[in-house]
Amino acid sequence: MKKELGVALLEALKAEGAQEIFGLPGDFALPLFKTIEETGILPCYTLSHEPAVGFAADAAARLHRGISVAAVTYGAGALNMVNAVAAAYSERSPVVVLSGAPGAADRATGLGVHHQAKRLRSQLEIYREVTCAQAVLDDVERVPERVSHVLARCRAESRPVYIELPRDMLSAPCAPIPHQALEPVNAQVLEACVEEVADRIAEARHPVLLVGVEIRRYGLERAVEALVRKLGIEVFTTFMGRGLLAESNTPVGGTYMGIAGDPAVADAVESSDALLMLGVIMADSNFGPSVDGIDPRNAIIAADGEVTLGFHTYNELPLADFVEGLVRRVDPRTAPAIVTEVPPTGLIADDGVITPRDMACAVNDLFEAHGRMPVASDMGDCIFTAMDFLPTRLVAPGYYATMGFGVPAGIGLQAASGDRVLIVVGDGAFQMTGWELLNCGRYGWDPIVIVFNNASWEMLRAFQPESRFNDLDLLNFAQIAETLGGDGHSASTRAELKTALERAAATRGRFQLIDARMTRGDISPRLTSFVTGFQRLRARTQ
Repeated sequence: MKKELGVALLEALKAEGAQEIFGLPGDFALPLFKTIEETGILPCYTLSHEPAVGFAADAAARLHRGISVAAVTYGAGALNMVNAVAAAYSERSPVVVLSGAPGAADRATGLGVHHQAKRLRSQLEIYREVTCAQAVLDDVERVPERVSHVLARCRAESRPVYIELPRDMLSAPCAPIPHQALEPVNAQVLEACVEEVADRIAEARHPVLLVGVEIRRYGLERAVEALVRKLGIEVFTTFMGRGLLAESNTPVGGTYMGIAGDPAVADAVESSDALLMLGVIMADSNFGPSVDGIDPRNAIIAADGEVTLGFHTYNELPLADFVEGLVRRVDPRTAPAIVTEVPPTGLIADDGVITPRDMACAVNDLFEAHGRMPVASDMGDCIFTAMDFLPTRLVAPGYYATMGFGVPAGIGLQAASGDRVLIVVGDGAFQMTGWELLNCGRYGWDPIVIVFNNASWEMLRAFQPESRFNDLDLLNFAQIAETLGGDGHSASTRAELKTALERAAATRGRFQLIDARMTRGDISPRLTSFVTGFQRLRARTQ
């Protein structure tokens, strides 16, 4: 039975696991937003700027381990969201971009259409670079096929896809959109790969497991937990994978960050003669600080649909099939003694100035007193400080490293989970997207936001300390919070930080912002070591 195209599309999105839409309406998307509002098939949360829409959908997708939706208008809307979608693409986050578009009447005038860039199809061509599949719904007979294919690619690759809806097509009668099953894996290739990997692990003196973000994207944390129990090997996360397995009983030894992290963790990972990397993105942020500490001859890398052992690769092997096959095949081993990391706690609440380590202590004390919260971190020293938080659900732009992610991502987390969220963000990044907090009152969101306020782009200063453009004005973020509809707390000392966090935790129903005044130039040891590692890596390539 046919339904209106807009209804069929929303029902298909819901059937594929979408739980919400983040959006910002515009004229070419008005029919789409009307359908969303009137049908109520999926809740829609409107924000104030398109980058925030993309970041919120990205964070929600990471939390759900499935698709989320970002809806915008043509040109000025969708092109404004390209950076956020590029981040989702880089970090394997399955966001469905819905963009309104000019209809047939708009295209037939012979005039340029407002919001148009070079050509009417320029937006589609731009999105081809940051999505894994695209569909323009200009032929109602082909809509079921096109949408089904695009959503299947979104699931299979755990990356964004793009759907363009001409505004005169939303009410066209459309057949139901079917679910497209993914192609089955080649059983013989899978068996050969699993057999070779199992043999490598069995022969190894010191096998180690390093886990990355893809195990969460594909919902594999339980399967990995079972694999760890059977193998009895040490487990570590990557920088991007911080927080993985936090809700399991798997003892995680820490986060591998090369010279920027714990030397014992670096030694355990780099000395392994069978380093099994599951879902790890091979990016400089994960491995740049290690310089050349990992021998590729000892590495087994299962990610992005393939498995590589040393210098040969098994193609078209989805991570889920590989992990499940390995669980069935490997022989049990005797578990070694695993020493897990001990994050700092016990803030000394005195008149001393706040340092990044103090911030980690204060947050961990909060978690121990009130329970762990999901965390959204922006880029900057806040993300390196978050590496010292007690393990919890964490979203951060660890690879793409875009600023402005933290606040809208935290909004996306609370909308998707219903749980109160902790957001950590620098003052520079807050100036980009922190204003999205003004939407919290409308939807009842009440995150706790900590602004690392050092009047500086401090991470940029770490790389280039001589540049004065890294200096920012010192803003009163606590006062700004009141204007945006929340409660603001100022903290310049460790005692004030502790009091502010306690007050924030005790107050529900309004977002709580802590303006944590920190000394310009005071950065965490992790960031210092990270910068050193990158500088050594770059020196070798010059």
